Amino acid sequence: MKRQALICSLAWLVLAPAVQAQRNAEIPQRLPVIFSSAMSDAEFQRREELLTPDIDRGAANVASATRSPWLDANGWRFLRRPAGEFYYELPPGRAVLAAAEAFAYNADAVLKIDPADAEEMAKMLAFLRQLPSSNLPTIADIGVIDDGSDEVAEVMNLLARRNLLFRIVAAPSPQLRINIKLGSDEFPLEAADDPSDFAQTIRKKLGDPNRSLRLYGTQMTLCHWTGDGVRTRLHLLNYSGREVHGLRVRLRGRYGDGTATAYGLGPVELKDVVSDETTTEFTIARMGIYAVVDLPVAPTANDGKRS
Repeated sequence: MKRQALICSLAWLVLAPAVQAQRNAEIPQRLPVIFSSAMSDAEFQRREELLTPDIDRGAANVASATRSPWLDANGWRFLRRPAGEFYYELPPGRAVLAAAEAFAYNADAVLKIDPADAEEMAKMLAFLRQLPSSNLPTIADIGVIDDGSDEVAEVMNLLARRNLLFRIVAAPSPQLRINIKLGSDEFPLEAADDPSDFAQTIRKKLGDPNRSLRLYGTQMTLCHWTGDGVRTRLHLLNYSGREVHGLRVRLRGRYGDGTATAYGLGPVELKDVVSDETTTEFTIARMGIYAVVDLPVAPTANDGKRS
């Protein structure tokens, strides 16, 4: 026990400057917090436990055009409980992805990390801290009426894994293309018996040309897209454990010149940009665990016209 306490103390010495800077920064965007002796185990475990972000290697080995790799990701949990308090208890090598995941969804998350990851975690916190503050509303095509059930939870999980953008709604929203209420005539409860098939049905119903966001070139990068009608931020989380090359992104809407920043790489050029009145596409040549793309909303030909 004394040895473990000493190791944790040494890890905290490495992380303390980054964590203190986090506490001092008065920004609306939260940064993940590293568990330390300042928090009791009881306080830590009162929070909701999260999965370790990872990919199921067995599933990855049998992935095909009709079967996506199984990802352990927590984005849907953050969308379900935006005011929730969460914790990660992480094995070696998983801390940095967990920190990026929590940051991407502006989650109130505490991370208990392996001391071996302290130095890399300090680098990630420094990277997150230098990003321009951007706590924007979630962009979505789909509304989910959450009854708190496990069935709805698994539907949200599968939608998120397929980058089918959703948000929680109290009642059907006319602003969204699809509103899911399990148990309704349109979406009977038994339709979600196979959540994967259900998510595929929702994708077909939405139609790929109507999706606000599509990725090409990876099945293991998940997105959280936010915006307020003036600017947008796209968070890209890579769960594969290796770099992604040639990631093509298609967004509905017209956007101006953007900037991309990738952890471990710094500024990344957006290549092969194509934009018209309805869509914007670009390629990120290379990214590791996490990248952020900031784009301004561009005026369209109809802007400024009066009927």
